[in-house]
Amino acid sequence: MAKLPTLAAALAEQDTRLSEVLRLSLVEGLPIRAISRRLALSRKTVRRMLARGPARTAAPSAPRPSLLDAYEPEIRRLLDDTPELTAPAILERLRPLGYTGGVSILRDRVSKLRPRAPKEAFLTLDFKPGEAFQIDWADFGFALPGCPRRVSAFVMVACYSRYLYLEFALSQAMGTFLRCMERGLQFFGGVAEADIFDNMKTVVLSHTPHATVFNPRFLEYARTRGFAAIACNPRRGNEKGRVERPIGFVRSRFWPGRRFVDLLDLNTQAARWRDDIANHRVHDVTGKVPALVFRNAERPRLRPISDTRFNVDDIDTQQVTKMFRVGFDRNRYSVPWRLESQTVLVRADDDTVRAFLGDKQVAIHRRSWRTGEDIEHPSHREGLLKQKPRAAASALPHGLAGLAETGVAYFKIVAAGGRSVHRETVRLVFLVELFGTTTTRDAMIEVMATGHVGAEYVEYVLRHKKRLTPAPPPLRLGDPTLDTLSLREPDLALYDELVPAPMTRDPGPSPTAPADQEPVPDDQEAH
Repeated sequence: MAKLPTLAAALAEQDTRLSEVLRLSLVEGLPIRAISRRLALSRKTVRRMLARGPARTAAPSAPRPSLLDAYEPEIRRLLDDTPELTAPAILERLRPLGYTGGVSILRDRVSKLRPRAPKEAFLTLDFKPGEAFQIDWADFGFALPGCPRRVSAFVMVACYSRYLYLEFALSQAMGTFLRCMERGLQFFGGVAEADIFDNMKTVVLSHTPHATVFNPRFLEYARTRGFAAIACNPRRGNEKGRVERPIGFVRSRFWPGRRFVDLLDLNTQAARWRDDIANHRVHDVTGKVPALVFRNAERPRLRPISDTRFNVDDIDTQQVTKMFRVGFDRNRYSVPWRLESQTVLVRADDDTVRAFLGDKQVAIHRRSWRTGEDIEHPSHREGLLKQKPRAAASALPHGLAGLAETGVAYFKIVAAGGRSVHRETVRLVFLVELFGTTTTRDAMIEVMATGHVGAEYVEYVLRHKKRLTPAPPPLRLGDPTLDTLSLREPDLALYDELVPAPMTRDPGPSPTAPADQEPVPDDQEAH
């Protein structure tokens, strides 16, 4: 019984100590280390006591002032006037007002102050069989090996059945777009009442809140084929969901891991996947097979395709350059050289490029889907060398054809200077005949290595520097009988018998001289 007051006193002391710990922490705001030193308690004991009390809440601190506070009304005004204004653009407008801060804090403030568009509810779009197709392009980047052009997917979907047409192309120009449309309509076997497009430039020239300006050529195509053209509103992806979903399906199911060598290989694989997989799967939304729904419910509702022919070529007007070239789709194509400075009409499909002067076709080439190429037909320069004699530098004469690239480079330099191309040709043909093609070509290379050209330099190298002896080839008459004729060398010893033997002694006095006459000595002069 004597221990009870002691236990009660201990409990009272413990409560007092707990109350003091809580007061120091919650009221005075002392940390655990300071409480431990003041009450002579371990930090572990203080921490345990604080865990038994109410949680400590930090006193609210006043917001720190910011450089942007003084400019916030101006930022609000700018965003209210132009909500799409970016932080760097606002920074340019705040600098004249005295703002000295950076763009980072401005970007954070703009993100908080920019007015948010209200949440919008959308109705589910329902289409009747044969009512509409949706069409769009999708970009797949530089996907073809060695081809410097971006690959685009043309996607056309029947809105009711979700039946899909897919084709890849290397251009989104008007001609390519119309040819894809033609093949798409043939694939579906008919025309819907309306076709719905995104704001592609081949369909929509401009789109304002008051009016939509369509491309005149496309409108003529739509009228010829008999469908109405509808353009989606800008930034309204819900209006073209029927085609956006298939594009995502192509990106996730067909494209990953594909390998192809060219556009034909890519389209072959795409057509096989489209017909075997995409159109015969159970659709995620409808729960039906698109091919079956299209065949039984939608295909009979499509209108027949008009038989009226429509030109779906790429069309461009170009002026012929001095090099008798016309530029088309990032390449250059030749036309006859006499058309220099003329204006021609260029028409192209997927395979060919044709040039017209009036109604007359003046050139045709196979279309190149690369870039920066120069395509020339040899017939387009016929007769030009006669009009431009110095242009012969790039066409070696028959006698110098063996000089090959060395001869072409040599005459290119000659033509650029003041030397006579004709004289150089004659003298080099002569040297080739005397010393041979290989030796003359080596001498020309040696002369050009010194920074000179000229037949006299070549001849000097051959005759004096290399000390070569002319060895012309046998003369050819063109008659096999005469060219193969061989004669024996004549024996010139027969001519030696006709020459008298040289005299070796004095023959004596002339038989006609008098007998008493003395011969005159050699060292005396006769008088």
